[in-house]
Amino acid sequence: MDSLDLLSPYLFRYKGKNFAVQEGVKPKDLDALQHVEVHPSDIYLITYPKSGTIWMQQILVKIMDAAHPDQVEEATNRIRVPWLEGSTVDNFLRERPDPRLYRTHLSPNMLPHGVKTKRTKVVYVMRNPKDVLVSLYHFAHSWVMLETPKSFEDFFQDFLDGKAFMGSWFDHVREYYNEKDQMDILFVKYEDMLKDVRGEVVKLCAFLEKALTDEAIDHVVEMSTFKHMKTDPSANYKDLIEKQRYQKETMRKGVAGDWKNFFTVAQNELFDRVFTERMNNLPLSFTWEIKQ
Repeated sequence: MDSLDLLSPYLFRYKGKNFAVQEGVKPKDLDALQHVEVHPSDIYLITYPKSGTIWMQQILVKIMDAAHPDQVEEATNRIRVPWLEGSTVDNFLRERPDPRLYRTHLSPNMLPHGVKTKRTKVVYVMRNPKDVLVSLYHFAHSWVMLETPKSFEDFFQDFLDGKAFMGSWFDHVREYYNEKDQMDILFVKYEDMLKDVRGEVVKLCAFLEKALTDEAIDHVVEMSTFKHMKTDPSANYKDLIEKQRYQKETMRKGVAGDWKNFFTVAQNELFDRVFTERMNNLPLSFTWEIKQ
């Protein structure tokens, strides 16, 4: 049996990232993913947790439905866009027609080798890390595989120290930005989706080389609103509540700036210092709040 580098009874560390012990995945399973067969037409949705995965997943599914109507499935997005490292709940090996969609939180050095060598399309969604922290804090109260945080203060420090699920946000974003020339990758910002989701869908269609009509794009946008997805069982993961993997809904607000309801002045100042230290030489900017 693999010996695990345990951070806690709930998380183990491997190759600089933190995985859920109870999920059942082992280091050898993670290593095996590097040898998963990759098709040139595959599309990988990659995020740090709570950065807009479910939202972008819905958008990608609806773009594919419009571009390949003969391949539309009566199945949840979770089945149609399987979680690469979550094989205990999703079957990423099931037979599917091309183009196939995958989602993952893995770092670049843990991806299937073919993602780089075959230049598959990668959509990387990033979100301002203050809201990611708050969203992940609430997620840890829902997902049964994670330890319920003792306090927001404790979780805040764990996030800054890279001890949260999947490790450091700062490392994750930096690693993908540094690999941008080795991948066929499109960076999408969650807050840009909030400001102009239609504009981001148009960019996605161009990147994915899917020629959709204006009417089809409008339909993708309509089906991908937060209001629609909250009530769409194929999109909102409510089946995981029924299966008792989630204790409550995980689609909370879908806004930018909720961190202001949680951070103290001192926490915000500390976060800003860490952010500047860790990200100062990357030409990336983030929107920290969008007025409702």
